[in-house]
Amino acid sequence: MKTIKGPAIFLAQFAGDAAPFNTLGGMARWAAGLGFVGVQIPSWDARLFDLKRAAESQDYCDGILGVLKEERLSLTELSTHLQGQLVASHPAYDTMFDAFAPANVAGNAKARQEWAVQQVKWGAQASRRLGLTAHATFSGALAWPFMYPWPQRPAGLVDEAFNELARRWKPILDVFDECGVDACYELHPGEDLHDGATFERFLDAVEGHKRANILFDSSHMVLQQLNYLEFLDLYHERIRAFHVKDAEFNPTGRSGVYGGYQDWIDRPGRFRSLGDGQTDFGGIFSKMAQYDYPGWAVVEWECCIKHPEDGAREGAIFVRDHIIRVTERAFDDFAGSGADVAKNRRILGLA
Repeated sequence: MKTIKGPAIFLAQFAGDAAPFNTLGGMARWAAGLGFVGVQIPSWDARLFDLKRAAESQDYCDGILGVLKEERLSLTELSTHLQGQLVASHPAYDTMFDAFAPANVAGNAKARQEWAVQQVKWGAQASRRLGLTAHATFSGALAWPFMYPWPQRPAGLVDEAFNELARRWKPILDVFDECGVDACYELHPGEDLHDGATFERFLDAVEGHKRANILFDSSHMVLQQLNYLEFLDLYHERIRAFHVKDAEFNPTGRSGVYGGYQDWIDRPGRFRSLGDGQTDFGGIFSKMAQYDYPGWAVVEWECCIKHPEDGAREGAIFVRDHIIRVTERAFDDFAGSGADVAKNRRILGLA
């Protein structure tokens, strides 16, 4: 068994225009000061990272690692969540998703998708230069507007959507394979890959591609009322990244899973800071240790109530206290009598 690495923190929700949150060095010092030993970098934030340069320059990547090493931090993964979203996007969201891409491709869905595909491929190449084996991203969504089957979906609609999703992602996954990096899709409402069933459908469509893997984040499963512990039993072999984020679900007579278009503070399902929600993290960390999860536990702060800096400070302690240092020997070794074939045969009455 392996001991999970961590605690680490995803920097995306904390980056800003004021120090120390406007440079990678500043954020590294801040994170290390809270007790984190790793960081996950959002590749789209130019204040922290230049993705194209990282894909092309080993010197630049060595410099990034050097900045982190000064604070005794490791790089856990790069993230292309925003770019991955744009690999496949239904036209209903074109106007809103223009904000995820450069201004020069705004209003041009084809150019925006081509930009996104190149970005994610650079993410694979940059990850290789940085010595990483996992990469965090989103799948994007073509079928999400048709998630609830009313009106009745035409026969073959979902199959066509997933076939197209696979067509777009297969060449990207091949680049990840060339780079020796796993693409880890965060299963998330709003993405075509949002639960186990949709991940299986995609995996079938990409013919079981070995680089198509999962970023496990139980908070999205709490909000969907999915059994996240059983999910680990079913899909642990494909889980290569881990966001530690809490959530709660308190349905009322007024609204439930769909949330009634309410603001986050009023929804039955809400993201919470670690320890403030309903997630069984003891069970999660136990199963992750049991199944030899090979990577990092990365805090992703999203909470509709608590201040982010408090959530980060408490999150470092929370994850550190939940990481299980796995045993190197069986608890009953003291009573063992060693291996003896002849003795075993006598015990079985076979002598």
